[in-house]
Amino acid sequence: MGPERVHFEAEVVIIGGGTAGCLAAVTIKEQAPTARVIIMEKADIRRSGCLAAGVNVIKAYLHPGETPESFLKDIRHEARGLVREDLVLSAAKRLNEVVEKVERWGLSILKNANGAYLPHGRWGIKVDGEKLKPLLAEKVKEKEVKVLNRVAATNYLLSKEGRVIGVAGIGVRDACFYIIKASTILCTTGGCAGLYRSRNPVDGHHQIWYSPFNTGSGYAMGIRAGAEMTSFEMRFIALTIKDVASSISILTRDCGAYLLNSYGQQYLTSKNDTVSDLPFPSCLSLFAYLQELKEGRGPCFLETRQLTDKQVRELKESYLNENPATVLYWVTNGVEPEKKPVEISSTEPYIVGGHGQAGYWIDQERRTTIGGVYACGDVAGGYPSKYIGGSWAEAIIAGETIVDQLTSVVGDHELMAGIFLEEQRVFAPLERYRRGLTGIEPWEMEERLQKIMEEYAGGISCRYELSEPRLLRAKEDLSQLNDQVSYLLAKNSHQLMKAHEVLDLLDVAKVTVEHLLYRRETRWPGFQTRVDYPERCDLHWRKFINSRRNHNGAIEMIERPYHQLI
Repeated sequence: MGPERVHFEAEVVIIGGGTAGCLAAVTIKEQAPTARVIIMEKADIRRSGCLAAGVNVIKAYLHPGETPESFLKDIRHEARGLVREDLVLSAAKRLNEVVEKVERWGLSILKNANGAYLPHGRWGIKVDGEKLKPLLAEKVKEKEVKVLNRVAATNYLLSKEGRVIGVAGIGVRDACFYIIKASTILCTTGGCAGLYRSRNPVDGHHQIWYSPFNTGSGYAMGIRAGAEMTSFEMRFIALTIKDVASSISILTRDCGAYLLNSYGQQYLTSKNDTVSDLPFPSCLSLFAYLQELKEGRGPCFLETRQLTDKQVRELKESYLNENPATVLYWVTNGVEPEKKPVEISSTEPYIVGGHGQAGYWIDQERRTTIGGVYACGDVAGGYPSKYIGGSWAEAIIAGETIVDQLTSVVGDHELMAGIFLEEQRVFAPLERYRRGLTGIEPWEMEERLQKIMEEYAGGISCRYELSEPRLLRAKEDLSQLNDQVSYLLAKNSHQLMKAHEVLDLLDVAKVTVEHLLYRRETRWPGFQTRVDYPERCDLHWRKFINSRRNHNGAIEMIERPYHQLI
């Protein structure tokens, strides 16, 4: 007897109920009230996605005097000369509009005596955003969007011509098989954590900077469907407060904290790596930190002893809006930043399209190369440093395009052709366990995957350094691990979800290694340090490295030219 099937039908399915997914759903319903829209969310949209706990800063926003063009120039500098300028400009024109829209819905944005938004750095504004997700969830409910909480998407369902006609998923608590027939799908699943071994092992392995529940499912579904993907070699690695993995930007930008090595010496004192008034790109800040460690001057710290009592109080309030664990850790461990510098550390690498630029290759309307599939936010590639504001702008753009191109839902005959095979694939780990077979549990496969990536694909223990021999070893070991997929077991519905998370991670890992191998230069030191190709080479490598998995399962590499607009 097979799993219980649950069927739905809609014009639009949004996979992922984070802030971008919620905004897109509301946008579509505002402009097409009769359209049937479904959000598919692995958790619950009231507290899911990267901003589940809240947020204290909205980036990006154009303050007076800034323009979409000045924003693009800054992003291009941050991305070391490689960015989809069309995507950045189209989003930048909508940044302020979408932030002000969410404020009208109830987001509390801090203002000065004149009513202007309080800035956070050049492109951010301060907010009291602890209740951001509940606020958006209420707006989704108000617009009568159908929400399927606790349902994890597993694969797109495609027609013979390769156009999307639906999506399959599993109930993470009831192990039901969900089939949603739809003509349009918007993927907003976020990026990918969990490819590499966590800095905090065993029970603390989820204490990481990026959402640990974003395990690359949107990427993996696109990869398996043959979508063109871009820039997976531009990993993102954050500098954070040690042990709590929270951002250091509040301390550096709002409190004037600066970086110290263990000898009390300030490092990274120069503002930039070029003749420019722009700050160091994030990758070079990370690289400078790694050099301090490599040359024996670590651990490193943020100088915070200059903070006033008022600044410390405001600092804690900011962290309570975004990462309450920071304040709890300080209280329980007697940490007083005004009396002692705060130690920092770097994270494990992430594949993410909001800080980095890994993801689907999309056009200006946020269409992917799969007919009927759109992507925005962290899962969409080509536009780094989009942060929250950029992800929201992309959600609005995608939503408006979807409304303009709504099509009727296809008949059942094409949909049914792919359902049986996907059902077999999805429930195979559970079926093996029910038949009493021996095999591999999800956590065991995850540990092996993370060990391969850690040791051979530039993890923390290697100071993120990459070389062709090690990457080729990673490729070989991942291929061997792929041969073990047929032994994967799941004892219950939760383990079945975990099994598919690790299968998604494996597909993302294979593509990531191919990208890291292909780019034979070091464009983003720290993020992507090729010790065998240590120089940046704009002459040959100022281009996008894309990939696509063909019908035989092989990953084909594609080069796309750079187009500079300003």
